[in-house]
Amino acid sequence: MNKVAEFLKEAKKGLVTVEFQKIDSEEIRVMPCTLNNELSGNKVPVSMNQMIDNDHFAVWCLDKNAWRSFRTNTVIRWYTGEPMATSEK
Repeated sequence: MNKVAEFLKEAKKGLVTVEFQKIDSEEIRVMPCTLNNELSGNKVPVSMNQMIDNDHFAVWCLDKNAWRSFRTNTVIRWYTGEPMATSEK
């Protein structure tokens, strides 16, 4: 995963979308997520700190309204904002 520090910074500010390959099914998952306390409905602790050298990250998944994690080596790409329509990729 490129630009891990930038990803964490943007996720703490607001909404990011991560596209990654699921380990169990190899399906591509497009996940809108955040590390922002307000956007998560106060589910993300203000003091939560994830290290940039982690091989996986826990995030608040906005479409499932639950904690989810992904491995950095399965990330295809990430970007700020809502998931893009298929034609925008």
